[in-house]
Amino acid sequence: MSKRHKATIGRRQLLRTGIIGIVATAASALESSTVAADTETNDVKRKARYQANSAEVQDFYRVNRYPKR
Repeated sequence: MSKRHKATIGRRQLLRTGIIGIVATAASALESSTVAADTETNDVKRKARYQANSAEVQDFYRVNRYPKR
């Protein structure tokens, strides 16, 4: 007769340990995060931020341009 090898950690215990770890991680993430107050005024929020002639935008389009055929 063949004998089954007894596993050191059962499937249920492994599942419980995993769930406890996920819950602990989620609880620590929720506890440590703080919400900062909104410091921008409405005028600053509505200000145009995109500048087509800025160096960053020009570099983006230069680097991501399709190759010439």
